[in-house]
Amino acid sequence: MILCLETATPSCSVALVHNGEVLAFEEDPKGQNHSEKITLFIDSVMKKAGISYNQLDAVAVSMGPGSYTGLRIGVSTAKGICYAVSKPLIAVETLHAMAYGAPVETCHGASLRIPMIDARRMEVYAAIFDENVNKIKDTEAVIIDENSFADLKKDHHLYLFGDGADKCEELFADDDIITVIKDFYCSAKYMNTIAQQKFNNKDFVDVAYFEPFYLKDFVPGTPTVKGLH
Repeated sequence: MILCLETATPSCSVALVHNGEVLAFEEDPKGQNHSEKITLFIDSVMKKAGISYNQLDAVAVSMGPGSYTGLRIGVSTAKGICYAVSKPLIAVETLHAMAYGAPVETCHGASLRIPMIDARRMEVYAAIFDENVNKIKDTEAVIIDENSFADLKKDHHLYLFGDGADKCEELFADDDIITVIKDFYCSAKYMNTIAQQKFNNKDFVDVAYFEPFYLKDFVPGTPTVKGLH
């Protein structure tokens, strides 16, 4: 019985999974309201499934990359539950979970899955996975333009998805080798397969010292003060 938390992007979601089956699920795909929603969603899925926190076997959290604030909320919430009921913590790469959840067609033969998280302007956090969801290129921050993925297109059909891919739709609108899957977002229910594998392998992280994978350092915005330029 694994409680999965996803807060890496504007979408906030919680799933309770058991042996590969999602027993209960809550999500809000819009808005940065994670601090208000996350505990309500957790209580809701636990009540829907009719189990207590002590019956959990582990807590899994989306580890990033993504929103600095969102990741902090998710990880701190997951740690709090683990401490309270003495359960192990599982960290799931956000892009890897997305790659499992994407509705990719198989009719194109050799294909690659490229989940993308928006990182402002035309920059995205992306990783590349093959048709069996094996990672073939590690997560990195990249600037997307019309020449992106030129080498990969020679032998593969490419599927781009996530809020980082949505802004690329017009860029690749006339490209028959690239399919942009619109309106696909991170979700706790996509963490299921990886969380189960890690639990079976006892691949846990240290509850006290684990930190999210931010990829980039946090840069706070500079407040505007009237009269100063």
